Amino acid sequence: MRGSPPEGFVDFVVARGPALHRTAVLLTRQHASAEDLVQTALAKAWRSWGRIEGDREAYVRRIIVNEFASGWRRRWRGEVPTADLPEAAGAGHDDQVTLRASLVAALATLPPRQRAVIVLRFFHDLTEAQTADTLGITVGTVKSQTAKALASLRVSEPLREPAAPVDASRKGWTR
Repeated sequence: MRGSPPEGFVDFVVARGPALHRTAVLLTRQHASAEDLVQTALAKAWRSWGRIEGDREAYVRRIIVNEFASGWRRRWRGEVPTADLPEAAGAGHDDQVTLRASLVAALATLPPRQRAVIVLRFFHDLTEAQTADTLGITVGTVKSQTAKALASLRVSEPLREPAAPVDASRKGWTR
C-alpha cells in the first residue's frame, strides 16, 4: 500500500469520508471503533480502487457493513464503554442532543442486520434495492428487516416520550 494514492482516491476520501464515518458511528455506536472501521474499509478499497466499477461510495459502504458484521460475530461483547457523549453547549441544542442520544440508544437495541438496514434506508436515504445491493441480500429481506426494526423501535424504551403533564385547570378531561 505504499506509494502514491490511486487517482481520485484522496478526493473521494475528502468528499465522502465524513458520510462514511457517520455510517460507521451509527453502526458501532463508538467514534473510535467507527474510525477504525472506516480506516479498514478504505485500506481495502485502496487495494482495488482501479477495479471498482460503478458507485465507489456504495462499494466502500458495503465493505464497512461487511466488516462491521464480521466484527460483530467475533467480537467479545463483555466490554461496555463508560464515557457518555458530551452534551452540546448553548440553548436550543439540548433537545437535539437528547433526541440524537435517544436515537443512537434505540439503534443500539437492534440486531446488527436490522441496524444496518435502518442506517442505510433512513439515514442515507437508499432505496430498498440499493440497500439490498449494498448488504448483499434480497429486497424482500430488506423489507422484512425494516419492518421488524421499525416495530422494535416503536416500543423501544429510549424513544418513548414522557407522559404529558396533567393540567390542573382541566380536571376530569382526558386527552
